[in-house]
Amino acid sequence: RCGCPTGWQETLGAAVTALREGGLVAVPTDTVYGIACLAQSSRAVRKIYSLKGRNGGKPLAICLGDVEHIYRYCHVNVPEELLQDLLPGPVTLVLQRSEGLNKDLNPFTSLVGVRIPNHAFIRELAQACSGPLALTSANISTRASTLTVSEFQDLWPQLSLVIDGGAIGDIRSPECRLGSTVVDLSVSGKYTIIRPGCALTPTVEILGKKYGLTSEPSCS
Repeated sequence: RCGCPTGWQETLGAAVTALREGGLVAVPTDTVYGIACLAQSSRAVRKIYSLKGRNGGKPLAICLGDVEHIYRYCHVNVPEELLQDLLPGPVTLVLQRSEGLNKDLNPFTSLVGVRIPNHAFIRELAQACSGPLALTSANISTRASTLTVSEFQDLWPQLSLVIDGGAIGDIRSPECRLGSTVVDLSVSGKYTIIRPGCALTPTVEILGKKYGLTSEPSCS
């Protein structure tokens, strides 16, 4: 199950097939390894929660291929230029979800985190699936994020496919395991850092200095 076909298009095709069949696929991103499924499939979403060993109270992000797709699944109250400045990149933007998103994905909140990683494979995968992917880090909850496929070998039996993109960053560096910077943009004119992550400084520069958004403290 771990091996992937040779060639970019063959690998992409295998991943699309696995996802459309309701499977879970491990993929490299621009931060850490992730596990993806079709966000609009309630059955697949339940599989991810089960695999992570987490309760349904911790939300999953959605991964999209292009900035314009955000408007299908979210209510956006920031300029499109701001989205373009941050995405693709190692940032998760938390926005108000729209009716177009599967109601069984994070049903306990009106918000959803959106990722467009700066990684060609997962972006092409999201584009090929013609709908959002649910995305979470490839590790059991409370354990460290993973930078190589061997680091989450215990999860392989529950995955339909593992895409080995090699090591992501320096596996000896704790900073490389921080994951994306998570920022709440659901309130007009304000931003709240939910998780500092790996891109905090440039994200805050763009939000505060370029767009004049006001920082709000996180409730957590």
